[in-house]
Amino acid sequence: MKALKYLLVFTIPITVYISFTSTGWLTYIPLIYTFFVVPISDLFLAVDASNFNKEQEEIEKNNKLYNYILYLTLPTQIGFLIGFFFVIQESGLSLIDYTGRIFAMGIMCGVIGINVGHELGHRNNRLEELLGEILLMTSLETHFLPYHNAGHHFNVATPNDAATARKNEPVYVFWFRSQIMSYIQAWQLENRRMKTSERSWFHPQNKMIIYTICHFILLSAIYFFFGLNVLFAFLAAAIIGIVLLETINYIEHYGLLRKQNERGRYERVKHIHSWNSNHVIGKLVLFNLSRHSDHHYNGSKHYQILKSLPESPQMPTGYPGMMLLSLVPPLWFKLMNKKLQEI
Repeated sequence: MKALKYLLVFTIPITVYISFTSTGWLTYIPLIYTFFVVPISDLFLAVDASNFNKEQEEIEKNNKLYNYILYLTLPTQIGFLIGFFFVIQESGLSLIDYTGRIFAMGIMCGVIGINVGHELGHRNNRLEELLGEILLMTSLETHFLPYHNAGHHFNVATPNDAATARKNEPVYVFWFRSQIMSYIQAWQLENRRMKTSERSWFHPQNKMIIYTICHFILLSAIYFFFGLNVLFAFLAAAIIGIVLLETINYIEHYGLLRKQNERGRYERVKHIHSWNSNHVIGKLVLFNLSRHSDHHYNGSKHYQILKSLPESPQMPTGYPGMMLLSLVPPLWFKLMNKKLQEI
C-alpha cells in the first residue's frame, strides 16, 4: 500500500486532460496546479524525513508495484503526446488556448517524460533503460542518459560538471550552459566509449548516433502527418520540459563543491553535495527526486528507498517552490548564499 502514494503523479495528466478539453484560463490548470497548488500545499504540510528501517527497505526494494507505477507513465505520456498533436490544431483556438495547451504538454514532458526517464535510465535492466529512453525522446532529451550517468554522476559538485550551478550564476545563464555543454559532453563520452572498445565513433552502438536518428524520424513523422504548426508546438513543449529539467538541475546542486586534495583529486561524492527537500507533495509527484543526496551517493538505488539524512543540506521548501524562487535571482542569491555559509 505504501507504493500507491506515488500514484499522485497522475494528478498531472488529469490537469493536462482538463487543459486539452477546455479553453481560456482552464488551459493553464496544469501550470496553476504545479506551480501554485503544490508549492502552497508543501508550505503548510509537515515535512516527512522518515526512512525505512533495514527490514522495511528490503521489502519495499523488491515490491514490483513501484516499478509498475513507473511503467504506467509510458503509455500515459505517449497517449497524451499523440492527443496533443490533435488538440493543438483544433480550429478556433485563441492564443491563450494555444499557449496554455503547449505549457500543459511541456509540464508532462518535464515531470513524466524526463523525470521518469531519468529514474528508468539508471536501471541495469536493458528493457527498463529502453523505456527511459523512449520517455526522454518525447522531450528530445535522450542525450541526458549518457551525459547524466557517465558525466554528471562522476563530476557532480565540481567545475567540470555542466549540470552543477555555480555560486551567483543566474538560472537563465545556467539553462544554456548546462544544456549545451551536457549535449557536447554526451557526444564526447560516447565517442570515448567507442574508442575504448576499439570501434569507430560512427558505429551503431554509439548511443548518440542512434538518438540523433530517432529524433530525426520523430520530427519528420510529426511534420509529415500533422504539419509544420504542430511540429513547432511540439518543439515548444519539449523546450518547456527541458527548461523544467535544467531548473531542477540548478536548484539541486547550486553552489555546492567537493574538496580537492593536494594532488588535485576530488573527494568522494557525499550526502552534503546535493540539496534535499522532504516536502511531501513535491517529493511524491517527482518520485522522491528531492532526496537527491542519497541518489548521488548511490545512483542505482530505486526511488522508493532513497533516504533523507541529517547531513544533507535542506531546501527551505519543495522543488516547485524553489524553482519559482530561482527565477528571481536576487532573492535566490540572498537566501541560498546564506544557506551555503551554514553548511
